[in-house]
Amino acid sequence: MTPPTVQATLRAMRLEYTFSIDDVIVPRFAVEAVEGIGKLFTLATLVLNVMASKQRVEIVFHGLNPDDPGRKIDAFREIFGTSEGVHGIQFTPGRGGKIGGSSSYYQWLAVERARQ
Repeated sequence: MTPPTVQATLRAMRLEYTFSIDDVIVPRFAVEAVEGIGKLFTLATLVLNVMASKQRVEIVFHGLNPDDPGRKIDAFREIFGTSEGVHGIQFTPGRGGKIGGSSSYYQWLAVERARQ
């Protein structure tokens, strides 16, 4: 039998790690379709900030409905495009589909600055 204080500690345990964005050639992020519009605004601003120093970012959108990833990508692109400083950005769909043995669908999206 595990004492209550140890049980509470085990429930609160989580894995944390750090890395420098400078150590990553292509930063990658994920967003779940059930996340609200607020998460997409946060993701868009994060990607804009990262792209100030990176040429390319990849994002995987995933959800339980086959239409979820596409809808989130459309909303993300719309939010992203409202920034004053967005010029020469290319959105390229990557691999997408269904994860075998699950009810999860996904779609990768590459966001890339035009080379100068």
